[in-house]
Amino acid sequence: MTTQPNSEAVTEISIIRPDDWHLHLRDGAMLKAVAPVSAASFSRAIVMPNLVPPVRSLDDLRAYRSRIAAALPGDARFRPLMTLYLTETTDPSAITEGAASGELTAVKLYPAGATTNSDAGVKDVSRVTRVLEAMQAADVPLLVHGEVTDPEVDIFDREAVFIERVLAPLRRDFPALRIVMEHITTQEGASYVGEADETLAATITPQHLIINRTDLFKGGIRPHLYCLPIAKRENHRQALRRAATSGSKKFFLGTDSAPHLVSLKECACGCAGIFNAPVAIPYVAQVFDEEGALDRLEGFVSRNGPAFYRLPVNENRIRLRRAAPDAAIFRNIDAGEDGSVVVFRPDRPLEWSVVAD
Repeated sequence: MTTQPNSEAVTEISIIRPDDWHLHLRDGAMLKAVAPVSAASFSRAIVMPNLVPPVRSLDDLRAYRSRIAAALPGDARFRPLMTLYLTETTDPSAITEGAASGELTAVKLYPAGATTNSDAGVKDVSRVTRVLEAMQAADVPLLVHGEVTDPEVDIFDREAVFIERVLAPLRRDFPALRIVMEHITTQEGASYVGEADETLAATITPQHLIINRTDLFKGGIRPHLYCLPIAKRENHRQALRRAATSGSKKFFLGTDSAPHLVSLKECACGCAGIFNAPVAIPYVAQVFDEEGALDRLEGFVSRNGPAFYRLPVNENRIRLRRAAPDAAIFRNIDAGEDGSVVVFRPDRPLEWSVVAD
């Protein structure tokens, strides 16, 4: 950081250009609409593979990477880090080949039915043992959507139960496998990751640092604040803020920016997902400012992720200023003939802006 932290006198900071370690870019018209938005804020992003159909093979991965490249502006300095969707029929040789070529950054484990486009996910982790062995041998990280899908488990308890039933045994059986617990939402998740060894890390989203479950129902149901994992009680939000701003290298930013058309959010059975790409960095800066931790912002958004993924930090920088952003930052994103996407806008003013170098 180039300024003195944690003071009302601090009006501008400079940080290494951030990365997004959990991003949904979708496909087709939506990909073309949202990819440039993330490229404007981030240098790299872990791209989620839950398309329809999913990114299940290296050929799928290469084709999707090409579509992402075609959707970016010609001057974009943005590198998509590609992942495979883990299924019970995944070929272990794809892991070995993808790791050797450098095309494969990680593999995503979706418990079947846990979230958007997860129907092809894993029902029984014991059925993917050979793939996990190949990942451990090739040092390919496993990214987990950390919720059980047992209908007997309350939706607000599914992360804590996942740790007990799935994650702890998985780490015991594969002690050298690097794992990211994606978009943690609970005090239990933050504590478990914080106390674990260096093979386990976690991403935290802007929305889970800012809203709690009460916000979903202020003045009625708020579909554009609904995501999975769902926002939890206030004590969990506070635990996440402590973890993110702690300076621990185990926690880093994954926006989980997940666009859906307005028509698919504002309906009888609305889709889960929050589109935050345009405002993620300003909102996270605001959280760190409120917590008196501006000196630790660069670690969370720019350093900890590359360290876990064993990648260099970015060479260029961005500046943030304590100033209300132009209202245009919240305008809906046009996604073509099908409609538009609403930008994350909780009930609070945004007091930081990214300013051009």
